Amino acid sequence: MVVGIAEISTLIIAIIVAYVLYKILKTGTKLAINAVLGILILIIAKVILGLEIAITWIVILICAIGGVFGAFLVILLNYLGIAFV
Repeated sequence: MVVGIAEISTLIIAIIVAYVLYKILKTGTKLAINAVLGILILIIAKVILGLEIAITWIVILICAIGGVFGAFLVILLNYLGIAFV
């Protein structure tokens, strides 16, 4: 059996693509989990703690992008009366 250059090249490209997809999906999953946790923290702060946070598209965007840190930032700014009142 003679293995040609095309087969070896395809194997190498497949390994590289698999590695890149693994890295992207691994990072993407962590980002998605962080975004969901941020929005859940915001909902818990509003419902359970009774904070009067104005839920706007900006607040949702901050929590989706910033995740847990973004949610705590929104809660802190609301608690201090600076923003999202």
